Amino acid sequence: MAADPTMARIGQAVELHHGQGQREAARDLFARIWDDIGGEQGDPLHVCVLAHSMADVQDDVHQELMWDLRALAAADLVTDERVAEAGVPLSVAGLYPSLHLNLADCYRKLGDLDRAREHLRQARAEIGALGEDGYGRLIRGGLERLAEQLGEPT
Repeated sequence: MAADPTMARIGQAVELHHGQGQREAARDLFARIWDDIGGEQGDPLHVCVLAHSMADVQDDVHQELMWDLRALAAADLVTDERVAEAGVPLSVAGLYPSLHLNLADCYRKLGDLDRAREHLRQARAEIGALGEDGYGRLIRGGLERLAEQLGEPT
């Protein structure tokens, strides 16, 4: 299977942010990719993964929330066939726990604790789609930390 070049570019931007600590450079590359894919009119998988990643490099929580909401809306349009075709090692269901975790954290930062708890609940309801690998442990750990911050049982 040929590698998905857009997913590879998104991966490069993620590496700039997480691997090299170059947040602004990552944000700039994400913005170029966003333009190249046609924004929200692009391939829903690309829109979902790019928006989810772009949210992580925002300085303003309102902008972060906007990007996370875009990612969630796009996820609803992604199929398991498309995910497999792109070589992503998750099912579509595996995207949702992280999306809801990020939304819950945004709402927590904004003081909307009811919405934060609702997205925490949704993330927990869908966590079974993740394996016991590093990614699954990362998301589970994030959910536990967020639950503690919200005063919810872990």
